[in-house]
Amino acid sequence: MQNTTQTAELPKKKSTFWVFLIPSLLGVFLFMAPISYQGDLTIPVAILAKSLLALIGDNITAIVTAIIALMAGSSLLYAAAKPAFIADKPFLHNLLSPSPLWLAVRSIGGLAVVMTYFQLGPKAVWEPNTGGLVLDGLLPTLFAVFIFAGLLLPLLLNFGLLELFGTLLSKVMRPVFNLPGRSAIDCIASWLGDGSVGILLTSKQYEEKFYTQREAAVVGTTFSAVSITFSLVVLAQVKLEQYFLPFYGAICLAGITAAIIIPRIPPLSRKKDIFVDGSAPEKDSHHIPEGHTSFSWGMKLALNKADQVKDFRSVFIDGLKNAADMVFGVLPVVMGLGTIALVVAEYTSLFAIMGKPFIPFLELLSIPDAAAASETMVVGFADMFIPAILAASIDSELTRFVIAAMSVTQLIYMSEVGALLLGSKIPVNIFELFLIFILRTLITLPVIAGVAHLIF
Repeated sequence: MQNTTQTAELPKKKSTFWVFLIPSLLGVFLFMAPISYQGDLTIPVAILAKSLLALIGDNITAIVTAIIALMAGSSLLYAAAKPAFIADKPFLHNLLSPSPLWLAVRSIGGLAVVMTYFQLGPKAVWEPNTGGLVLDGLLPTLFAVFIFAGLLLPLLLNFGLLELFGTLLSKVMRPVFNLPGRSAIDCIASWLGDGSVGILLTSKQYEEKFYTQREAAVVGTTFSAVSITFSLVVLAQVKLEQYFLPFYGAICLAGITAAIIIPRIPPLSRKKDIFVDGSAPEKDSHHIPEGHTSFSWGMKLALNKADQVKDFRSVFIDGLKNAADMVFGVLPVVMGLGTIALVVAEYTSLFAIMGKPFIPFLELLSIPDAAAASETMVVGFADMFIPAILAASIDSELTRFVIAAMSVTQLIYMSEVGALLLGSKIPVNIFELFLIFILRTLITLPVIAGVAHLIF
């Protein structure tokens, strides 16, 4: 009887199943299949991005500079003149008309990228540890990842995969994290590949009313995890590669602890459960109807979603818009905010002063060299790699282990993840991000210190 009801409710076209299955499997492979590449564990999308960078070669920095400078200049001109041939095209209008605050950040990014590329003006802006680090070390990778992730993201979003997984995983994600089951896909894509992919995925789902404001903020600040590959790079910097398994185990344990606690306290707990347009979700939207299992209901939703795909040309256009939105809209923000944060970290003692209150906490947790370790506690807000660089000179292996793991679990750093969150539609501001960063530090530090004391 159940099978009869189920069959009657499914879309009638047999081809719909293949429209769901083939693109979804391809999306899972491209975004989530772990592959060994040049000695690193990564995902196919990241391999495509690396291949594009290899193809472009040394020209990539000039291309990124031109894009950011063009976007800054075009946005300023459009704000002043509002030509009709752009104003009449919604996509171009939205791309070139950020709010006054983001127009200022975009303009700072344009100025910073020109100064860095041509090494003009104060050295503090363009040297290798500030603007040079963002332009040469970060933006080329983001450029390539955004292109392929943006183009290929519809494989995950448009064909029903998230509807199926959202239903299957809601029994775990709802009670534990108070999130939709589909948010687990963001976490997996980030974990295996790149945190920027997870943020892109979260932002698009928020814009399409699959996440409420609270859910988008929680997923973006909690589940856009750092990849396994980058975790290895951080561990290598502190010369503790032989401890990778306990290191990543400590990161996972601390990350889950933070994911359970932080969404339940301000500022995330104060976010509204309304969609991007202000509407409220249906109260029974997560209910599985009688006569259905989680799988059968998930498949019904997935096939209904796949049945809405009329042609692959529109899917490709969606992908192009995703890629353009990220490349042209977010790269200037990352350059502007990333450079500012690194200049503050490099040329002021602000982060060292802010780290001093952590000394008693570190001493309470019996962390050796607590004074030196305290300087690394807050500096990670500027860039995730800085704590590992500072920790390399500390003698205690236990302290280096704690600092390296902390830099990964703190998660929000302005040279990438923080700037990406601020540049996206996800409803968080810089003050909330800093507060979440501090909360993650306070909650994950005892967990990581506990694991470290078991090892050393």
